[in-house]
Amino acid sequence: MPTHLTPPESICLLRLSALGDVTHVVPLVRTLRAAWPQLPITWLIGGAERRLLAGLDGVEFVEYDKRSGVRGMRELRRGLQGRRFEVLMQMQVAARANLLSAFIPADRRIGYDRARSKDLHGLFVNERIPDRTGVHVLEAIGSFCEPLGLKQNEVVWDLPVPQAARDWAQAQWSQDGTPTLLISPCSSHALRNWRPDRYAAVAGHAASRGWRVVLCGGRSEFERNMGNAILASAKAPILDLIGKDTLEQLPALLERGDLVLTPDSGPMHIANAVGAKVLGLHAASNPKRSGPYSDLRYCVNRYDDAARRFMGKSASELKWGAKIEYPGVMDLVTVQDAIEAFERRASDFGP
Repeated sequence: MPTHLTPPESICLLRLSALGDVTHVVPLVRTLRAAWPQLPITWLIGGAERRLLAGLDGVEFVEYDKRSGVRGMRELRRGLQGRRFEVLMQMQVAARANLLSAFIPADRRIGYDRARSKDLHGLFVNERIPDRTGVHVLEAIGSFCEPLGLKQNEVVWDLPVPQAARDWAQAQWSQDGTPTLLISPCSSHALRNWRPDRYAAVAGHAASRGWRVVLCGGRSEFERNMGNAILASAKAPILDLIGKDTLEQLPALLERGDLVLTPDSGPMHIANAVGAKVLGLHAASNPKRSGPYSDLRYCVNRYDDAARRFMGKSASELKWGAKIEYPGVMDLVTVQDAIEAFERRASDFGP
């Protein structure tokens, strides 16, 4: 890491959401802090995302409620009390985030390259990150430090997981040497979700191989209904923890999983960030761009099949990052696909 560079006087990060995406920002924070330990970092962030990352070292969080609209933007600016940042990193290209960035006084306003810009993003920035195709979302976010002369050569998360959260997670099942399959079945993008009976089938297979199966998820009615449908189809015992953890406890819960089965979702990336292995289910999205960053060995990749079925093209012919969110796209992921991925992980534990 270069030590001769002059650090900026202050940096403001703007990434409001979502849960998975904000975990991708944490290695950037670690890179900045490693180069400049005393650098003041302010992060404009959503409420749920702030709860997930509460306690992140060296970061001042400023929460913005997306429901508050322009009124909330004005209140946020007043709350800054005349502060001006030397650098603003505008890491979210949605229209709301672009408009919010206009309320943040800053000299250098770093945004995405033109290929990844949308919703008039270019009007709100005066510098851009390098234009690179074929990179993971985390690598794109990590490149925001490059205009400052830094390079994210190492990916470090070290998420702030409170000991009380780990104590809660440890109390949910005994640490008796039984490997655990955690199923987090829901994405906020409904068309990325798999069928309940397929989750139940994989759960039954894992149980037949001597694994403990745990179901987890949030408190929404949709997640509860999905959990109920999985339990109704299951032929093996499943520990149901849906709605029982908080966002602060979620990373601690996921890190106890020897394998986390999930579609492309926030819990996928949180699990990866805390070191859990992930059986990601991909057809609607490209795992090379938005899968678990550290390890794709246990993922199912039907993205190319989806591209050919729904777009009439191969995956390589699509724009990098294109979503294929069509009804039925996740049916391309079969139970056998997931069982074979599970077996790749189970082999690590012996016969």
